[in-house]
Amino acid sequence: MLNNSMNVALLLLIQLLLIAIAVQYSTADESFDVRQHLSTVSRYGIVKDISDDSFAPSQNLDQCTPIHLNLVARHGTRAPTKKRIRELEAFAARLEVLVRDVKEQKQSLDKIPAWLMGWNSPWKGKRTGGELISEGEDELYHLGIRVREQFPSLFSEEYHPAIYSIKTTQVPRASASAVAFGMGLFSGKGKLGPGGYRAFAVTSESRASDTVLRFHDCCQSYKDFRKSQEPTVKKLKEPVLDEITHELVKQYGLNFTKQDVSSLWFLCKQEASLLNITNQACSLFSPAEVSLLEWADDLELFILKGYGNSLNYRMGVPLLEDVIQSMEQAIKAKEEGYAPGSYEKARLRFAHAETLLPFSCLIGLFLEESEFELIQREQTLQYPPKPPKTRNWRGNMVAPFAGNNMLVLYSCVSDNSSKYFVKVLHNERPIPIPGCNGSDSCPFEVFKERIAAPHLKHDYSALCNVNLEQKKDSAPGMFSQMFGWIFSPRNADTPAQKVEL
Repeated sequence: MLNNSMNVALLLLIQLLLIAIAVQYSTADESFDVRQHLSTVSRYGIVKDISDDSFAPSQNLDQCTPIHLNLVARHGTRAPTKKRIRELEAFAARLEVLVRDVKEQKQSLDKIPAWLMGWNSPWKGKRTGGELISEGEDELYHLGIRVREQFPSLFSEEYHPAIYSIKTTQVPRASASAVAFGMGLFSGKGKLGPGGYRAFAVTSESRASDTVLRFHDCCQSYKDFRKSQEPTVKKLKEPVLDEITHELVKQYGLNFTKQDVSSLWFLCKQEASLLNITNQACSLFSPAEVSLLEWADDLELFILKGYGNSLNYRMGVPLLEDVIQSMEQAIKAKEEGYAPGSYEKARLRFAHAETLLPFSCLIGLFLEESEFELIQREQTLQYPPKPPKTRNWRGNMVAPFAGNNMLVLYSCVSDNSSKYFVKVLHNERPIPIPGCNGSDSCPFEVFKERIAAPHLKHDYSALCNVNLEQKKDSAPGMFSQMFGWIFSPRNADTPAQKVEL
């Protein structure tokens, strides 16, 4: 009885949230672009210029010279995976059944959108998936051109793999992204074809041992944690799906289930991002509903891949070590006067959202100052607030297709002790770093000691191979914190929906 009352209270709360968001968007529906609300399925060109206009980039490096650049980038826009393609084909059959049921009951078809009658997946019959598509190639190619234009002094040297190191995972969409980026970066630098392209090296580690760019794949502790939390994530998202399912059934007269709504939202994201189609699956949802579905995706991202648990990002310490080491080597080359062309000037990495997200967390992006202090003390952060409240943690900003972090090391002529500074760019824009007192840059030693050192005290092997007794000791506290956030856990018939990255 008590559980039923609490469940009703949850549904009422979601209804009130929908009303509040609807009021917020009622005057702006015409300008609402669903493509800017697709969490990590967002195209780079659609979201990269969304920024916090209140942040003023620092000017303290105007008299400094960039001497090294670290890039950590996600692959560009890609096709659905083979598994998702099969799911969409099955969903086409499911929609056919829903429409047939309405016909058999001799009900009006007037409320059913025309596109839904006889719909077939755009990827029907496709036997491969997950590859970088032409839009993704374009994203990385032009990113390479813009990086060279922004830092001409760094890319003035004759190409050599020891000067410009390009690393990627063994997943084809990541390596293809690295190639597209390199073609843009070195265009006009060679003698191949009318574009003056040149060959360049792209290296990778085995999937089974790549602890720098695919640390999540090599970390059994993380795999166990993620699996244990998926039921919790499903329960947290369920009230949103419940309410939206109720609304869609009422509006369109089709007997949608929560699984159907989840599939429609996935289809909306694929159509809008990959095909620029926003008048089919996406049109079924109001702006208020889109905002809640986006928040539910972002919440899942936060819990399973972001600040929701320290293991999510601490397992990225090999990547952070690699970044710090590259900057130390660049400082040594500068201090000891190495000859031009004899030392590395850029380390360029291409991987996945599961790489970019933890790295962003390791350097404290998308946090308030007080939240940064919490993660330094290994304390848990609150979940991202529901709309219409604003939040820093947004998947479309944190890790869109081709999303990236650049850490630029500067050498400065200065009378004080700080000769080297680190500046952070996220998606090519300066971003406030709580560990640097809210600036986008700070002295290298401050960055190293205040931001990196608290994480680098952890050992990857120890983090990722904890024994069973340690797991048992830590599990109850984690579960009680997760379940305490909702009024009552409920069993569901909806399979957990993973965000495809």
